[in-house]
Amino acid sequence: MPPCPPSGGHFRALTFFAEAPDSVRAARDMTRTALQSWGLGSLAEDARLVVSELVGNVVHHAVPDDCLSQPGAARRVDVLLKAWPGWLFIGVADEDSTSPDLPVADFVFPDLAGTFVEAVLPDSGRGLFIVQRLVDALWCSPKEGGGKIVWCRFDLDPERVDGRPSAIHA
Repeated sequence: MPPCPPSGGHFRALTFFAEAPDSVRAARDMTRTALQSWGLGSLAEDARLVVSELVGNVVHHAVPDDCLSQPGAARRVDVLLKAWPGWLFIGVADEDSTSPDLPVADFVFPDLAGTFVEAVLPDSGRGLFIVQRLVDALWCSPKEGGGKIVWCRFDLDPERVDGRPSAIHA
């Protein structure tokens, strides 16, 4: 059984620039390395996908607020990983205060979709829909001075509501 994060928890933060061709890959790799070193390797693949989607959204969609924008400057992306006993938090911060369109409910009703599920998926927001399905909570908070942080939480409790094994006890 992998160890629980110590009572003080773990924290890792890295800054990337959206214009760098390897920013998404670097964020995924940092996530895997951190989780493996914290004894949470069984959660690494889901967390890597979440980070990939969130950083990818910044790369493709974020436009810095006027107060944070400088002509020709690279767009900053901060990836925050926080592990506490019972939880893993992932935050992706950018310089755009516009909140993402977070999914508010399930988009797909399998009985209605039959074998053509793609027909009932939304035209946009699929990445956040995937993130929402992988995590236990997803929300957005403003940053002081401009920008936002999109947060998600993985519950690491021994018993999961949906019956999946937790990352700590998998």
